[in-house]
Amino acid sequence: MNPQWLRSFAALAELGSFTRTADRLGLTQAAVSQHVRHLEDRMGPLLIRRPRQLALTPAGEALLDYCRAVDQADKRLRIRLSDADAASGEISLISPGSVGLFLYPMLLDLQEANRGLTVRHRFAPDPEVLEAVLQNRFELGLLTFKPEDPRIAAAPFTEEPLELVVPAGQEVKGWSDLERLGFIDHPDGQAMAGRLLGRRFPGNPGVRALPCHGFSNQVGLILEPVARGLGFTVVPRYARQAFARAEAVRVVECGSPVCDTIWLIHRSEWPLSSRALRAVSHLRDRIAAAGPAS
Repeated sequence: MNPQWLRSFAALAELGSFTRTADRLGLTQAAVSQHVRHLEDRMGPLLIRRPRQLALTPAGEALLDYCRAVDQADKRLRIRLSDADAASGEISLISPGSVGLFLYPMLLDLQEANRGLTVRHRFAPDPEVLEAVLQNRFELGLLTFKPEDPRIAAAPFTEEPLELVVPAGQEVKGWSDLERLGFIDHPDGQAMAGRLLGRRFPGNPGVRALPCHGFSNQVGLILEPVARGLGFTVVPRYARQAFARAEAVRVVECGSPVCDTIWLIHRSEWPLSSRALRAVSHLRDRIAAAGPAS
């Protein structure tokens, strides 16, 4: 229905006078009457006209509810398009598991301080992260590689060192100690272990030569068998920091760090919302305040 007709009707229902309605809207009384007549042609009688008084019929009450709903939807749309409010609305982030475990509590801290915000976070492997941002299902994404797609804007966000993690109390001085412990694998385990162990133990026969004592595709559970003394693994530092039983595992020093750069991505065709910018700033500040991870 014509928005001007609706505005005339809503103002008339509020003011109860064609004269006052015309004055408020800068129209003639004839124009206001014509707008109401158009609506009544479509919906039936909307007003009961009495001397010095107007009353709404049931259809008029229903239309007034509709006018209010349209007005609220219009205000929400204007806020969303102008993006004026950084303290309300949805923050959507999709990320790999390890860095997600580290950042998700920080996002919840932001939401606690700004109850108008809603945090929607999903753990996903790199290909799903990229596809979700391309399909506009998430505004923000984190990747362990820099995408080449021109539709994606990417910027370095943080670095995530790889760590050799063994059961507490275990010593690893040579390759034979790893053979004795056995490897706890995960979806990126062999690639990560190959990179880190190749630096720590040059000339080693490779992670595939080690006995495999387990596998988990849940980032929050990879260290559970290590904590139980069933083997060792190589994981990103954020995954180890998020593990609840920190006292049950230890990190073996491997010299100069082997790091993955974590890239922040979003669609390049339009700017980030003020909510997203606020979330990114919050996360960067928290990461900087935490200093080098240990």
